[in-house]
Amino acid sequence: MGVDDFYGGVEGGGTHSTTMIFRGNGELVATIEGPSTNHYQIGKEETSRRVEAMVREAFKQAGLEEHTNLQGLGLGLSGLEDEETANQLISVLQKLFPHLALKIIACSDTRGTLATATQTGGIVLIAGTGSNGLLLNKDGSEYRCGGWGHMMGDEGGAWWIANRACKLYFDSLDNIVHNKDISLIEKLIFEHFSIKDRFGMLYHLYENFNKSFFASLTSKLAAAANQGDEICIKLFHDAGAALGNHVKALAPNVHRPMMEGEGGLKVVCVGSVWKSWSLLKPGFIQAVAQSQSIPELSLVELAVGMATGATYLGAQAADYNLPRDYSKNVKQFFHYKKESS
Repeated sequence: MGVDDFYGGVEGGGTHSTTMIFRGNGELVATIEGPSTNHYQIGKEETSRRVEAMVREAFKQAGLEEHTNLQGLGLGLSGLEDEETANQLISVLQKLFPHLALKIIACSDTRGTLATATQTGGIVLIAGTGSNGLLLNKDGSEYRCGGWGHMMGDEGGAWWIANRACKLYFDSLDNIVHNKDISLIEKLIFEHFSIKDRFGMLYHLYENFNKSFFASLTSKLAAAANQGDEICIKLFHDAGAALGNHVKALAPNVHRPMMEGEGGLKVVCVGSVWKSWSLLKPGFIQAVAQSQSIPELSLVELAVGMATGATYLGAQAADYNLPRDYSKNVKQFFHYKKESS
């Protein structure tokens, strides 16, 4: 194994996936976008087929032979929170496509994100279609918060925001809650789901539920919040607080040296919901300020695809140290320091 070999990584979520191929000298040679690779949604066999198809397409993009073998392949996929499930997926992938890669490692998308950002540990907070928080200390100890899917949580994620908007609309019409003006929420819901009354929502809620499509309503809610709609502003304030609560829950388990470095605790933020940071910020700060365990923190975002970190892990599984520069992989967008009392 060396600079002329190839290593791959897959970033997979509930909506879409990205595959990257690197040469052994650290050069990125191909990036391919693909569909969801969450095995809970599509099964392990279909997940394996989609991974293989993306890798083969990446070979084609890079001008390589279609049946080129990877030395190492890292999978950072949503739904792989436990080692047993990850190993099961690896077994299925190797059985279906035994020549795809000599070594394969699989883990959660949160673990893949941290591998992209740092070798020294930190928190990754995903707020995409769903939400998930993971703390990894330098000694390898892990702590989790969230990541249980929309039936059990996903607080602060796009589906959660969209669902809360719809529930608020229903509750307003049922006179359970009283809001000043729900006309804009109604308009956005009707347009998004192409319905004429709220009974039309039942089709999308039960008969033809599509989580990613449901979640995509959130971008319209964000636009309305930016235009000053009070209900939408409150939805994103609450989402920010929910994401801040993830960090607050993990903070007591953070090893002290990670709190004392420059900028304090590093939190790697991933997912489309973070694009609305200005809307999330008030609720987020309110939540973390309540914690005595967080004197200082910095929020950073990836400047490269998370499949980069998955590739690092794949190379590591193949006992190869792929060249990397973490300073180019992230950029800071917010810094918080608790005021002295």
